[in-house]
Amino acid sequence: MVFSSTVFLFLFLPITYLLHLLSPNIKLKNAVLIVASLGFYAFGEPGYIFLMLLSILANYGFARLIAAAKKHPKVPLVFAVIYNIGMLVIFKYSGLIVSSCNALTGLHFPVPKIALPIGISFYTFQALSYCIDVYRDKNTVQKNVFKLMLYISLFPQLIAGPIVKYHDVEAQLTHRTMTMDKTAAGLMRFIYGLSKKLLISNAMALVVDTLFMTEMNMALTAWAVAICYVLQIYFDFSGYSDMAIGLGKMFGFDFLENFNYPYISSSIQEFWRRWHISLSTWFKEYLYIPLGGNRKGEGRTLLNKFIVFVCTGIWHGANWTFLAWGLFHGLFIMLEYKKWIPFLKNKVLAHVYTMLVVICGFVIFRADTIGQAGHILASMFTGFTYEAGEHMLLAKLATPYTMCCLLAGIVLSAPVSKYVKNTKALKYVTAVGLFVLCVMSLATSSYNPFIYFRF
Repeated sequence: MVFSSTVFLFLFLPITYLLHLLSPNIKLKNAVLIVASLGFYAFGEPGYIFLMLLSILANYGFARLIAAAKKHPKVPLVFAVIYNIGMLVIFKYSGLIVSSCNALTGLHFPVPKIALPIGISFYTFQALSYCIDVYRDKNTVQKNVFKLMLYISLFPQLIAGPIVKYHDVEAQLTHRTMTMDKTAAGLMRFIYGLSKKLLISNAMALVVDTLFMTEMNMALTAWAVAICYVLQIYFDFSGYSDMAIGLGKMFGFDFLENFNYPYISSSIQEFWRRWHISLSTWFKEYLYIPLGGNRKGEGRTLLNKFIVFVCTGIWHGANWTFLAWGLFHGLFIMLEYKKWIPFLKNKVLAHVYTMLVVICGFVIFRADTIGQAGHILASMFTGFTYEAGEHMLLAKLATPYTMCCLLAGIVLSAPVSKYVKNTKALKYVTAVGLFVLCVMSLATSSYNPFIYFRF
């Protein structure tokens, strides 16, 4: 089940919200959310719900052992890390590992074909961060398994984040407030996110998916697909994050922001402070700092940054393109750290440089193979030819609606709302109008992909 579906919008969400609202105490409210969250996950992954429950119980046990250990708490922590990373390796990377081994050695081991459990990257990182938090402060251990279950399985952030760290919501599992103002704010935030997804991202996705089925020899075609994908992934994922944050507010939770207009950045370092904030802060808190951060000299700092971006790429999926994308960003992060990027001294040139790196990086990220990514990048900068078939396809895709969505995406990638005087009444009217457009979009189109289901 996804948020941008009629089943969720008109059945699951109203029933869950009403039951939660009518529950007289926090225990019953939590019970409603646990049952609803398990049902939400089982709707799309009925078999793998047991895998998620096993993960919850295992990490509950690891954390209790860590908290109880007087001499060697690191031992159960190591087992927690092995278990959680092992889950990702088995279900997410085993096929890539075996196929790569076969290619390198000439052997013919059977390549396992394991269906990727939805959301495993997100809930595994949340469970692992909980165990690490307990290791750092034993007083944070959660003795009530159902509260831990709610933290890990809470449906707004279950299948695609943002990655919610335990210490950020610990108190809200026991006490949270619901007000009409908070509910209204959450509902508006949800509708804005839904609009990003259905009205902009889906329009860009149709262009991207169509063009990726062609060879793309023209520079115009290559740039078109690159720019459309940059908008698609931003409005898809930031839209989903907006919906998750809005839903959290409706049920009394306050999740941290996950995006902060990353396309206005003037360096790759700034881009990563604004893009997928929950993932970048997760790696900072639980990998970069434990590795030593920038406290052990320049060489070690560069190595730590390199490791973080290798892991960032690998986290996104079992494809060499994701690793290449992580290394690509890591390279520019290290160049900026060494102050070897001269453009950063000029704000305009710095922004142009940043967007070029981001756009080229996302070409690598979206491509099915390294070869395809290389071909598209080469076409972007050397494809000064005319291909009649490509030109006709571009003309067919460039409908008035698509061009309006493209323009809206470019404009709304910047914080233009702060220049608009928004009264409360105008916000409500805008939200209602956008919701009507979203419903119309759902009723007239069956094309509703979601990028982060791949991860």
